[in-house]
Amino acid sequence: MKNLKLVTVATCLLTFVMSLNMSAQSNMMKQETKMVGGAEMYPTKNIIENAVNSKDHTTLVAAVKAADLVDALSSEGPFTVFAPTNSAFDKLPKGTVDNLLKMENKMMLQTILKYHVASGKWNASDILKAIKKGNGKAQITTLSGGTLTAWMKGKAVYVTDENGNSALVTIANVNQSNGVIHVVDAVLLPKS
Repeated sequence: MKNLKLVTVATCLLTFVMSLNMSAQSNMMKQETKMVGGAEMYPTKNIIENAVNSKDHTTLVAAVKAADLVDALSSEGPFTVFAPTNSAFDKLPKGTVDNLLKMENKMMLQTILKYHVASGKWNASDILKAIKKGNGKAQITTLSGGTLTAWMKGKAVYVTDENGNSALVTIANVNQSNGVIHVVDAVLLPKS
C-alpha cells in the first residue's frame, strides 16, 4: 500500500513538473515567435523551414536553392542571417537576380548569399554591445570571408557592406532552432 501511495505521489509530481515545463515552453514560443512575410516564424524550426513560409523572402529562398545552400542553412549552426526581402532584391539593377540564378553563376551567388551569413548567433543585444564596444561600429565576419559593419542611427540598426551600401534591419531577432534571422531592406554585396 505504501508503494502504491509513493508511486501515485511520484506520478502526480512528475505530471505537475511536466505541465510546468510545457507551459514554460509554450510561453517561450509565444514570446519568441514572430511574424515575417505573413507567416509565423517558429524558434523550434530551422532557418530554411521558416524562410520558405515567408512571402517576403521567396527570392531569397529561390537563390538559396539555386546555390545549393539549403543543407548548409538547415544544419546545426548556429548562424546569423541578414535576410534581404523580395523588395530588397528588386532594388538591384534589372536582370541581376535572373543572371545570378543561372547555373554558370552559382559560385558568385554562393559568395553573395554567404556574405549575408555569420557564424554564431548574434542577437540584437549582442550586435548593440559590439557596436558600443567598437565606439559606434561592429565588424561582423561573414561565411564568405568578408566583413559587414553594424552601426546605429538613432534607434535603428544598419549593416553596411564592403562597398559602402547600407541595409536597415527592419525585423530583428527572428529566432530559429539553428540561429537567428534579422530581416534587412537591401542586398549586401561583397567587395568585387
